[in-house]
Amino acid sequence: MIGRLSGNWHRRAAVKRQEPDLDDLFEPERPDCPESLLPFRDHPTYLALDDGTKARLRAWGWIAFNKNIQDIEQRVVNPGFALMATDTYRTGLGEAMALAVTQAMVDEQYHTLMHLNASAVTRRRRGWAMPDGALPLGHKARRHQERLRATSTPGLRELDLLAYTTVAEISINAYLDLVADDPEVQPINRVTADLHNRDEYCHSSIAAEVAKAAYGQLDAEHRKFFLAALADGMEAFAANDYTTWHRIVELTGVPGGRRMLQDVAESAQRRRLLQDFSGLHRLCGELEVLDELPFDWSTVSVGRPIT
Repeated sequence: MIGRLSGNWHRRAAVKRQEPDLDDLFEPERPDCPESLLPFRDHPTYLALDDGTKARLRAWGWIAFNKNIQDIEQRVVNPGFALMATDTYRTGLGEAMALAVTQAMVDEQYHTLMHLNASAVTRRRRGWAMPDGALPLGHKARRHQERLRATSTPGLRELDLLAYTTVAEISINAYLDLVADDPEVQPINRVTADLHNRDEYCHSSIAAEVAKAAYGQLDAEHRKFFLAALADGMEAFAANDYTTWHRIVELTGVPGGRRMLQDVAESAQRRRLLQDFSGLHRLCGELEVLDELPFDWSTVSVGRPIT
């Protein structure tokens, strides 16, 4: 499977295709991101806002969405792929894996550029500054950084990278679908998410095969550590990024915005941002670790039962 994916990369990769003219796709009357990305979308404070403020919040939501992806690609995925490419995990998958992973690293650099371009078009066409630099490091990359700082040895940090890269590459499709599948949002944004998504379907297959091969080489202690890191990554990728949203409502000047976010974060009914974990459930089923993984599967969607 890995050999087939590396062999057809030149035909399927977004980086090998002609880039669409993003300005031609921009429709000013369309919202920049789906309301599903707003954790406070049902809160009375948000519902009472004027249309202009809601539009600013949704534009910022799209900028944050893009930045979060860039942070994941640059801080989590490419460092993890770099270790895979040199067979740090002793998978035994050979040259085909090295080629496929190196191609995926090229893809990830291009995805970063795609999302940078999409944010730039939004800023230019809306006439709002909304600089990436005004936002903190995305929650997923930030949580991963915290784990790496707290991990005691290089070998364990390598397992942390493997776990977080695995979660990122297998769950990113569901994250991109939040924009790609919404017919109401800005076409340029849907196209960006959709083009990125096509590559990630292949990356998820590669990441799963590498994870399975690497897991087979681990002893009992390192397997336990890897599963704990995998579960931690899943929690991080499912979560709303309240730190970023606090910064956005501050920048936007939303009256009562801080209290609104506190209400949502404290609510027993608060929803995960990412709920489709069917790919990771399938991987854990193949590893036969569904009952060992310290993660509550009942809080997410896992698709068809694994048989």
